[in-house]
Amino acid sequence: MYSCFGIWLLLLVLHTRTLAVVAWRERRNVLFIMADDLRTSLGCYGDAVAKTPNIDQLASRSQVFLNAFAQQAVCAPSRTSMLTSRRPDTIRLYDFNSYWRTHSGNYTTLPQYFKSRGYHTMSVGKVFHPGIASNHSDDFPYSWSAPAYHPPSFRYEKEKMCKGEDGKLHANLLCAVNVAEQPGGTLPDMESTDEAVRLLKSRADDDTPFFLAVGFHKPHIPFRIPQEYLSLYPIGEMTLAPDPDVPTLLPPVAYNPWADVRRRDDVQKLNISFPYGPIPKDFQLRIRQHYYAAVSYVDAQVGRLLGALDGLGLADSTVVVLCSDHGWSLGEHGEWAKYSNFDVATRVPLIFYVPSVTSWSTWLQDSTFPFIDVVTQPQLRFENNKVTRNVVELVDVFPTLSHLAGLEAPKRCPDISFQEELCTEGDNMASALRHQERKQNEEAISFSQYPRPADTPQVNSDLPDLEDIKIMGYSLRSWDYRYTLWLGFNPKTFQVNVSDVHAGELYMLADDPGQDKNIYSVFDHSLMMAKMTSLPRTASVQMRMRLQLLYLSAGRKTSRGKA
Repeated sequence: MYSCFGIWLLLLVLHTRTLAVVAWRERRNVLFIMADDLRTSLGCYGDAVAKTPNIDQLASRSQVFLNAFAQQAVCAPSRTSMLTSRRPDTIRLYDFNSYWRTHSGNYTTLPQYFKSRGYHTMSVGKVFHPGIASNHSDDFPYSWSAPAYHPPSFRYEKEKMCKGEDGKLHANLLCAVNVAEQPGGTLPDMESTDEAVRLLKSRADDDTPFFLAVGFHKPHIPFRIPQEYLSLYPIGEMTLAPDPDVPTLLPPVAYNPWADVRRRDDVQKLNISFPYGPIPKDFQLRIRQHYYAAVSYVDAQVGRLLGALDGLGLADSTVVVLCSDHGWSLGEHGEWAKYSNFDVATRVPLIFYVPSVTSWSTWLQDSTFPFIDVVTQPQLRFENNKVTRNVVELVDVFPTLSHLAGLEAPKRCPDISFQEELCTEGDNMASALRHQERKQNEEAISFSQYPRPADTPQVNSDLPDLEDIKIMGYSLRSWDYRYTLWLGFNPKTFQVNVSDVHAGELYMLADDPGQDKNIYSVFDHSLMMAKMTSLPRTASVQMRMRLQLLYLSAGRKTSRGKA
């Protein structure tokens, strides 16, 4: 009996390993899930407040990248950057007002690449940023095999749909609703999930591999969400941000005055002074409550989607990616919304599920992704299976996903790549799924950037039009540091003046993980900047900042050694 069991166990191990080898060779379907403004407020990212059992369950069977960063903390530039694997300075998109194919270069997108390799590509909800930034077509027909689907109920999102204390409807920030009372008895993300499930069913018996991108609108403001999710976060249990005040040494150019939050009817009633005036603490708690509730609402939609994938027998042949376009400040540094270079605005969830690689299913397993009702089972917790702590970027998604799905990853872009239609400015992270991370990689770097119209906060500081951009904040994030320089920028030529330094920020993450103590002014930068003049004029901002950070960190280690 025992020998039979041993043989059975050996065969099971060999079968699993064979599946893992095959998984790297064969083409896989892709389910690409993107949330809007979702920071790492998830249980699988160590947030004890968040109730996200469906996403946590996905993470428990996936590779979880704990330190992934967006290239710009605003929707259109970040999404276009990720989906083309080009940085904002290459796509030349910093606002919502241009289409990269006519404005900078005819760059191939992630879904377009899969489509050209024989995939049936589909888009549901907010994947590309709608409007001018995707040619009013979500980049159809380049990227998609059929026109993108947008939920009909989204047209009510910017109307007065929120019932106030006066019984009237308002355009509020906080907008928990009775779904049955909403037009059509539904909400946009619920409609998107329904459509995505319908599309999955239509592809279940088709031999053509599919690429299905599903973009959820939440937790983007307004927080128009089903009211039952608020019950998961009693207001008496909510807390303020750990660092709710504007740091004393924060350069004014770095501050995000959260203008879009201020425009909401319920926030305007608070009569908050511009630009730094704090939101009353009781309202801060309610914002945080509604944000977390919106995250749980998204978790429920993800659970429905993954449950359908599993129920159709597609979980064993589909790579699943879950990510966000950027984060969202919840009162940290006295800021709200995105629009900055801090971790809370640039750090995003990034999760890759690859069947037979990150997780192994057996005939003893009933289900891979059973749906979990977060409202009735919020206490369910899962342990992450595989994690990567080293720094990665959203421009890495394109080459990594291509490789994991069984396609050849695009080649690395040359330093100047405006004429290159298909290449990547990111790295292929697929090896992270095959090999356990052994140590921290101090050379792993992410680059983010954010434009500003002036040295001090203006009404349009959050989202300046291209013609109004005067300063570009370039930010480097390593394992140990966040280093940001605010440099002069010419919007007509797209040139940055590396010698025109308006302000700087330097944060030591070991001592200051919240990035509240700017130590940039502690150093004498004159000698370092003089050394930079010896670099060739063609040296990129990224290269210069890497060298500067090496110089600064070496100087700090030397001074500590003498002390």
